Amino acid sequence: MQIEVLASLDQVDARQWNALVQDNNPFVRHEFLAALEHHGCVGEAFGWLPRHLLVRDQGHLVGAMPLYEKYNTYGEFVFDHAWADAYKRHGLDYFPKLVSAIPYTPAGGQRLLVQPGREQTIYPLLLGAALQLTQELEASSFHCLFPLAQEQDFMEQQHLIVRHDCQFHWPNQGYACFEDFLAQLVAKKRKNIRQERRKVQDAGVQVRCLNGYTATAADWERFAFFYRHTFESKWGFPTLNEGFFREVAEKLPEQVLLVMADQGGECIAGALMFSSATRLYGRHWGCTAYFDSLHFEACYYQGIEHCIRQGLQVFEPGAQGEHKLARGFVPTLTRSSHWLAADVFREPIRQYSRRECHGVAEYMQSAWQHLPYQDGSLTLPGHTGAEMKGKKSQTTGSG
Repeated sequence: MQIEVLASLDQVDARQWNALVQDNNPFVRHEFLAALEHHGCVGEAFGWLPRHLLVRDQGHLVGAMPLYEKYNTYGEFVFDHAWADAYKRHGLDYFPKLVSAIPYTPAGGQRLLVQPGREQTIYPLLLGAALQLTQELEASSFHCLFPLAQEQDFMEQQHLIVRHDCQFHWPNQGYACFEDFLAQLVAKKRKNIRQERRKVQDAGVQVRCLNGYTATAADWERFAFFYRHTFESKWGFPTLNEGFFREVAEKLPEQVLLVMADQGGECIAGALMFSSATRLYGRHWGCTAYFDSLHFEACYYQGIEHCIRQGLQVFEPGAQGEHKLARGFVPTLTRSSHWLAADVFREPIRQYSRRECHGVAEYMQSAWQHLPYQDGSLTLPGHTGAEMKGKKSQTTGSG
């Protein structure tokens, strides 16, 4: 076995890398990660330095890990600002750190890319190489964010520190149309959603759903403006750009869903989503004028309709947002793993993370009480309809 550390994804053949990708996840594909590098979305300017790991067996790629040397906490969505502050107060350097994640993307997916059937051999090699590189770079820590369940389970078995959080995902129950979905909701929530969609129509807003083939250069120029405007108006930092959006659309045309909203002959808003073989991921939104409920229409309802049309199983609209509950999105646990080099901080942070996990569990239990589904109408993988009803009927304190 040979292990390599890459400073650029262009150093590995795209076909070999993509052969390890499960579910055709767009964010893990070579095209997406390489486009971030091609257009300066990662690198020294933003504190994301590529340090991707490869494992080769007699020259053949059998394992890989998207990995970055980080000099800030930006764009990770698993927040460790308090950890960095604690290090600083004790005269220790928290940066650099190593992070296995998709930059600016709080979506689950592979972090340990492995040839099927070789997980028991390659998982330990990849994790061991990441921890060794952490020490060689004199980095404070290694973090694996939003991995697949089996990858997270493996890392927990290796005694890495575990963190939990909650997102809100929409489960497709095999609906034939949007009205089938609405029929499963209680009357009040069903009425509210119809009213929100009607407000957009009554305002004269027309929605266009595009992919990488049908979106024009003008569409991407406009969407890049929306993206930039959103970050700048909120004192944020726009890391992506028009060149990145256009390259990804060209390389992954069927996995792009661009929702553009027009009113009075002008494009006023846009939302960008990506799809895998089974999931839709909502990523970015922007607008130049406020229209009541347009955000819900472009970012949620159009995504739900796309999942129904394409038979996608789950819609992940992004991080946070309790307002998603009333629109049919379900509390969903997310996990991450962390390794700290400093003995003095390892156990205190482990204890903190355990308390945090309990808090997340209480919060999720509380959130279940506010789901808009009729009793027995929602069944999730691994749960029966009766269990879903039981979750909603339990009473707990707020998380």
